[in-house]
Parts: sequence; structure tokens; C-alpha cells
Amino acid sequence: MAEVTEQGVRRGRKFDQVLEGARTIFLRDGFDGASVDDIAREAGVSKATLYAYFPDKQLLFREICAKECLRQTQEAEAEIDPSMTAEAMLTLAGERIAGFIMSDFGQNACRLIIGEGARFPELARDFYRNGPGLVHDRLVHHLHLLVQAGALQIDDLDLAAEQFIQLCKASLLEKLMFRMDHQVNDDRVRRSVHGAVEMFMARYRAPPKA
Repeated sequence: MAEVTEQGVRRGRKFDQVLEGARTIFLRDGFDGASVDDIAREAGVSKATLYAYFPDKQLLFREICAKECLRQTQEAEAEIDPSMTAEAMLTLAGERIAGFIMSDFGQNACRLIIGEGARFPELARDFYRNGPGLVHDRLVHHLHLLVQAGALQIDDLDLAAEQFIQLCKASLLEKLMFRMDHQVNDDRVRRSVHGAVEMFMARYRAPPKA
């Protein structure tokens, strides 16, 4: 029996098939340019089947963003070892944050959200909750554990998490958003993440115990 969510999305046997087809078309053609006909064709389903799962295109796009952001967050969480040093954990988190920004999905999704946010504010808010907001919340959790372990000294975990996330994006996000991709390479990514970790640790490293 198919599951129907509160948003009216129906989950059934071809649900993942529809999502994968739609993901391909959205990233290729953008939100406005993505047609239901093309999505159905790419997914290998009929339009009737597509509409049975998703009553409208916005719900479909929101589901794709939520699924992709959750997948990447879970992969990053699986790599974190409680015995890691603060520097190692932050480096891993920074690499994941920068990696999302550098990915085709991350770049295209951010451009789509910025372009459509004024017309579809709930779409933008939903993307934030499932993407940047989720990353922020998980980082707060891990920073809290490092504070408890005595590795970091942080009074405002929310602010510290936001600072680290923004530091990881330094010299990357704006260049990608303004189509200056040729100026962003692996070396620049490593420099951004390494610099973010160094600056964060200089500010929040716990003083040695007397």
C-alpha cells in the first residue's frame, strides 16, 4: 500500500525512479525549464504516474533537495569517529561542506533556490531546513561533544557553527555563484578548509589544563 505524506506526496514502488529522473532534468534545465513531459520521459514513467506521486513540480523539487541533503549529511556523520581530535573532525566537516558547494548538485540547487526564492519562499525555507540548517544543527551537536571533552571552549555554539561554515565557503561560494568556476580548484578548496580550521581553533581551542 502506498504511503501518503502530509504534503500530499505519495510513496510507492516507482518513487525513487521518479526522483532520479526529476533530479537529472532539474539540474539540466532548471526549475522553470524542467517540464513534466521531460521528467516523466527521463524517469521512464507516464505523466499520470508522475502526478500520482507528486501533485506539483515544487513538491518534487523539495523532495529531491531533502533526499540529497540528508544523504550527504548521513555520509559525513558515518565518517566521524568519537576519538577524532577537534582538528580532524573540523577538517572532515569542512571538506564535506566545501564538497557540497563544489558538487554539480550543490551549485545548481543553490542557483535554483536563489533564482526561485522570491516566487516560492517556502521552497527556499524548506531547502535551508534540509540543507544548510541540517548541517548547522549537526555541527552544533559535534561542537558540543568537543566542548564536553575539553578540546574546545565555546560559549555560543550556534554562532561558532555558523562562523565555521562561512569560513569554509570563503573564496569558493561567490566565485561559483557568479560562474567564475575556472578560479576554483582543489588547491583553493584545501586552502579554504585548512584556513577555516586554523582560524576556528585559534579562536576556540580550550586552554591547557593547569
